[in-house]
Amino acid sequence: MVAHAYDFWLFDLDGTLVDVDPSYAEGVFERVGDRLGRTFSDREVEVLWHGLSGERTPQLREWGIDPDAFWAALHEAEDPEARADATFLHDDAAFVADLDRPVGLVTHCQQYLVDPVLDRLDIRDWFDTVVSCTHEVGWKPDPAPVYLAMADLGVEDGAAGVLAGDGPNDIGAAWNAGLDGVHVERHGPRRRGRCVLGDYRVQSLDELRAAPRVAGD
Repeated sequence: MVAHAYDFWLFDLDGTLVDVDPSYAEGVFERVGDRLGRTFSDREVEVLWHGLSGERTPQLREWGIDPDAFWAALHEAEDPEARADATFLHDDAAFVADLDRPVGLVTHCQQYLVDPVLDRLDIRDWFDTVVSCTHEVGWKPDPAPVYLAMADLGVEDGAAGVLAGDGPNDIGAAWNAGLDGVHVERHGPRRRGRCVLGDYRVQSLDELRAAPRVAGD
């Protein structure tokens, strides 16, 4: 059973364990567009909200959007309580609650947004540490936030760990930190426009209860 093959587990949050009602994301991007003086197509919203193209900053530059202005506008447009109300757990997220070893969260979602979500969904006690990426901490695929989570968990040298997430940045962060990576594909390669590699590639966390290793296939 894969769940028992590791000494500790790390997870991404948005798109991996939880998601939001599409209408919330659409409303956020309407407000961001008002601040930036442009509109966002449905596809642009989908790509940026879910990180379908990987790192968002290069994608923003490709579309002629100033990243600093975009992120400032996005943070102003977000409403923590409204986001928490619009957030739902994926059915397979119960996999995390069943783990009987240290578990951490490493997310790009900012702390002011994470806290209401964890409280609203009553899942804060699933995690022994929660690390929100920042410019100071680092952003996945930088391994720095992963190392911080591992330090918080008291991980010993030689401990076997894994990070599960829905995007290439999650797998990159896992591998850069010397961990195995689980890619949870919530969208499919056709919608994403690429195939994300990983030591395990699954559509549901429940598959990990008896999943074969796929790296090198």
